[in-house]
Amino acid sequence: SGKELLQQYDAVVLAIGAMKPRDLAVEGRELAGVYFAMEYLKQQNKVNRGVTFNGERINAAGKRVLVIGGGDTGSDCVGTANRQRAEWVGQLEILPRPPEKRQPGNPWPYWANVLKTSSSHEEGCERMWSLSTRRFIGEKGRLTGVEVQEVDWIKTDGKWQMQEKEGTLRIIKADMVLLSMGFVHPVHEGLITELGLELDQRGNIKVDKDFATSQAGVFASGDAAIGASLVVTAIAKGQECALKVHEFLKKKTIV
Repeated sequence: SGKELLQQYDAVVLAIGAMKPRDLAVEGRELAGVYFAMEYLKQQNKVNRGVTFNGERINAAGKRVLVIGGGDTGSDCVGTANRQRAEWVGQLEILPRPPEKRQPGNPWPYWANVLKTSSSHEEGCERMWSLSTRRFIGEKGRLTGVEVQEVDWIKTDGKWQMQEKEGTLRIIKADMVLLSMGFVHPVHEGLITELGLELDQRGNIKVDKDFATSQAGVFASGDAAIGASLVVTAIAKGQECALKVHEFLKKKTIV
């Protein structure tokens, strides 16, 4: 527990990542068959290792599976659903389809906005872009489909804005939805709550320039303090934090 850590150690560093998944607050979210991507992937990893788990077995076998969101996590969901022998696998994103090649307005070192096709997609996946999820549809408490609408992205005053296209509502038949829309902040339940740590406006652990939190002797680094980011950024922040903790411990020893 948090109390035990403070009793046993002079300094505690929380490098717990930002694992709170972004949810989709639309009608029908409570229907059986709608899961977070990491619920699904973590469970399958346990199955692969022969580890027992509690709760419902999430299995795509014989189902129509729709992955909402992209990135590596979404790709992993596509591949896992295929290997579980799903009847159909689809993936939709709210953003427009990226170009095949890097555009002049997207130079290095900016993140390359190009179409990425993984080995998972090659196994079988219907990919859809510029679609907004309106609601989940179900019967007797179970998911049967997803209502979506096409959107346009229009640049106004230098900012991209989404506009729904009238007359484009349609329903995608689905027995299972996997939400893969990124992560918002660290999970608050557990150590963060037990230690009574102050949070910033985005729900991350609030730290000062020395990575110190609101609790004396407790530090935070990486995604837990800055939000979901790149691995290299987390590594760099971890190194900086380690130096600050070393300085803190030296002062504590001198005193």
